Amino acid sequence: MLVKKINEVPEEEVKAGTKTTKQVLISSNEAPNFAMRKFIIQPGGGMPMHTNMVEHEQLVLNGIADVVIGEHKFIAKKDDVVFIPAGVPHSYTTLEKNRSNFCALFQTKKI
Repeated sequence: MLVKKINEVPEEEVKAGTKTTKQVLISSNEAPNFAMRKFIIQPGGGMPMHTNMVEHEQLVLNGIADVVIGEHKFIAKKDDVVFIPAGVPHSYTTLEKNRSNFCALFQTKKI
């Protein structure tokens, strides 16, 4: 069992992003199959087009972002749930003066 307070988890810079940090809420060392991260994108920030070799699911906690997944472009906002298939290029850019936060769940082990 693992319980953490989110405000006690340190933020780390995401070097590939602009004005973006992450918190590793549950690492691959703490759970056998999945890792959970919170991403914090400041106003004017984002993540460039990139791919991940594993699928991941995201829950938008607050803010508004322009999201591209493959050839699809849409606006993601608070309470939206987003699925990104493995190997599909995707990007995020904040669209307002407030930061955008989302939690992401990543598979760390083939089940």
